[in-house]
Amino acid sequence: MNIDLANKVVLVAGGTGGLGRSVSMAFLAEGAKVVATYRNSSEFDALKQAATLAQNLEGAQVDVTDSSAVISLIGDIVKQHGQLDVLVNCVGSYAGGVSLWETDLKVFDQQFNLNFRSGLLLAHSAIPSMLRQGSGIFINIASKAAVDHAAGASAYASSKAAAVALIDSLAADLKGTGIRVNSVLPSIIDTQANRSAMSSAKFDQWSKPEQIADVILFLASDRASLIHGASIPVYGKS
Repeated sequence: MNIDLANKVVLVAGGTGGLGRSVSMAFLAEGAKVVATYRNSSEFDALKQAATLAQNLEGAQVDVTDSSAVISLIGDIVKQHGQLDVLVNCVGSYAGGVSLWETDLKVFDQQFNLNFRSGLLLAHSAIPSMLRQGSGIFINIASKAAVDHAAGASAYASSKAAAVALIDSLAADLKGTGIRVNSVLPSIIDTQANRSAMSSAKFDQWSKPEQIADVILFLASDRASLIHGASIPVYGKS
């Protein structure tokens, strides 16, 4: 994409998942130092093998819905590298297909934990470090469902809507500080998991992870210096 991110320190939460893997690879290709969080060590090993400039890739096996773990993660990155320039939160999950009154309340807890709490904890821990250094970029991956509330998706849609509201309010808090925060709203992403779950769908209508990663790279660059507090739709052709 020809965006020079050499010497930038980037944390990609969920950096080995369906979207996170492409985001990690994209930042590495632009010369950034990338710390990718993961839960499954085999996924990180696969990323390391496939990565461009793999020497710039670090892994952290962290549950980013655990507040103490996130505090330690951010502290370790700043202590080791002296800075944290970009944080991209790709952590999330989908649960749906049944009406609200048929949805187990544990599903709401799980969806809010992954889709909302992850971004909350990462922002709560990282923003103070960015304020101290006088710069930083926080990008949270939400969903089209945050603004398009379909039947059977009450837990997912409400958790993603809350995530967008969180970033909107954070953007207002950070106005004039030099720190930019934005949300990215994909629709269905063309991952193997989604293809398996929706085998009869038109895959060519879906956004590719690499295409969304390009949008994220742009938002992390100086070219996007005027974009703050935005919710960027990345809906594919659907």
